Amino acid sequence: MSDSATLESLISQQIVAAMKAHDAERTGTLRLIKTALINKAIEKRAAQKQIDAALTQPESEQVLASMIKQRRDSIEQFTKGNRPDLAAKEQAEIVVIEEFLPKALDEAGLATLVSEALAGLEATLGHKPTMKDMGPAMKAVQAKLQAGGARADGRLVSESVRKRLAT
Repeated sequence: MSDSATLESLISQQIVAAMKAHDAERTGTLRLIKTALINKAIEKRAAQKQIDAALTQPESEQVLASMIKQRRDSIEQFTKGNRPDLAAKEQAEIVVIEEFLPKALDEAGLATLVSEALAGLEATLGHKPTMKDMGPAMKAVQAKLQAGGARADGRLVSESVRKRLAT
């Protein structure tokens, strides 16, 4: 059984539990997660022209991360539009989605990871990375994140790399 099938079955179990608890918001969010994972698997099958193309764990995490990003963008828009009720609903959905993702790095952990990645990049380039090396620096940090099985918000990663390159 693949990681994706395990995640989907876990979400199905959570849906049943939320329905029994009469938690409509949680049930709705869990159904959105399950639908997004199923849709991504269908896209993958169509792209690879295979009957069974299950999602891998990183692919599933990517789907969930993009759902969180969408909700953060919505929160920003709802806050600008003076709709705190809708922003609060989106924030509650983020909390449920994050349950199925690895714990995100805190700022200190992210700073350490960025320093390590930039030190490796410096050895590769032969000079101290500058702002001109932002692209390769971001790739190095993202690769280090994936290798460590960690997760971090892309915006925070970008800000941290930019700050470190500016010094």
